[in-house]
This record gives sequence, structure tokens and C-alpha cells, in this order.
Amino acid sequence: MSYIFNIPYRGNIKLKQVMEKIRENKKLQTYWRCSNVMAIERMGYTDHGSTHVKIVANIALKLLRILVEKKLITPSIVENYNMDNDDAEVVVVLGSILHDLGMIVQRHDHEKYSTIIALTILDNLLTPTYNEEERVILTSEILHTIVCHEQPPSIQSSTRILTKEAGIVGIADALDMEAGRARIPFKSGKIDIHSVSALSIEKVEVETPENTSPPITIKIKMSNSAGVFQIDELLKPRIQKSGIAQFFHVTAEITAEKENRIIEKFEI
Repeated sequence: MSYIFNIPYRGNIKLKQVMEKIRENKKLQTYWRCSNVMAIERMGYTDHGSTHVKIVANIALKLLRILVEKKLITPSIVENYNMDNDDAEVVVVLGSILHDLGMIVQRHDHEKYSTIIALTILDNLLTPTYNEEERVILTSEILHTIVCHEQPPSIQSSTRILTKEAGIVGIADALDMEAGRARIPFKSGKIDIHSVSALSIEKVEVETPENTSPPITIKIKMSNSAGVFQIDELLKPRIQKSGIAQFFHVTAEITAEKENRIIEKFEI
């Protein structure tokens, strides 16, 4: 089965070539399938396969381009390795696409397993676009984005975010929170604060209003105030620990005059 990723290349030939390799990679496609068997069918979790990573990749690419075009950041791969913005785009897209592969092993520490699995396919995805030295540099940066994407809210994580690209991927991952992603676990009977909160998120929009500070506004529309849990527990720590928190402003509001009732009754 072939997965189509609609990525806006904008003249980034390197990104285009890498995405073509992804479409041909049966191993990676099977990993996504296995991720969802483990996440959805066995654990009752949300999508962690091709649909989720495609959404995250597009959000991450959008955030990176906004920050670079507004001259708010210099990507770490540019700053430390003298590479260019096109390479930074490859880093955030591949980091997004590969970040949840560890779900095929288990949920706990999945970000660490993801780096091990990603390492087995990155050389193939980056060849022939990059030479050997460049492939090693790209691999280093991509693995860092993967291992850093999970940032627990109340636990002091020992995994520090040390690149702009890693901060962006972590935020982008948390922004895939619209209600559609939660319907599978909810319908299967997984009723808890996570699924109820996720079902409350109707729309997530990334905006860049003129002459505002911070320059990026994330607007979240909710049908129920339970959605605040999703924002406070998942999105907030990703932004706070990203190293680029100063560029983001988050607003959340209930759009309906009256809150929607998600569950009738809850028992233990």
C-alpha cells in the first residue's frame, strides 16, 4: 500500500526527492501499519500511523517556514553545520514522519525506540540526495527531534530540547488534537479525561497576525471546556520546553453558546 503525502515543497528539491523515497519505502509503510495495530487495536489509543504523521509533518513545516521567513530563528542545522534552510525543512519533516515508529514496540519510552527504528531506514531515505557526511549530520538532527518530542507535563524530563527543529516537531505533534483523532478510542469504549478532552477540540488554527507579539497565534476552538486538559497537559509543556516558547500565543474558546454534552454518565 502506498501512502500519499501532500507536502508543499515550495522549490525545495531536496525535500521533494526525500519524499519520493518515502513513497517507495514499503518497510516504512509497514511500520506505520504496525504502529496503528499496536496503538489503536491493542491499546485503544489514537492514530499513530500515516495519517497522524502526515498532519504533524505539515504543521511542523508550516511553523518552521513562518519562523524563518519572519527572521525569528536561524535553524540549528544552519547555525551549527552551515547547511541551509532547505535542510532544516528535511529535518522537521522526517522527524515528524518517523517520531512514532517506536509504538510498534510499546507506548512507554516509544520515542527512544523510534530513534532505533528510524536509524535503520534514514540512510536509505537520504540517499542519493545527500553525501555520506551530510547524511550523518541530517541523521543526528532528525534523531534528536524524535527522542525529544515527548515532554511530560509534571515530570522533569532528562531529555533536553537542544535544537529549534526539535522544539518545532514537539509542538507540531501536540497540535494534532482535533476531535476526529479521538473518535476511534472513544467509540471502542475508552472513556477517560484524555478521550473526552480530545473530543472537545473542534478546530486548531495557526495564525500570524500582523504586528503582534508573540508573532504566532494558535487558536483552539472547543465544544466543551474539558478541552482545556488537552491544552494544559499536552500542548503547554511542549511549548514551554521547546526553546522557542516566546514566539507562541495560545488562545482557546468555547464556540457554542452552550457546551456540548460528550458523555451522559461516568461510573467507576
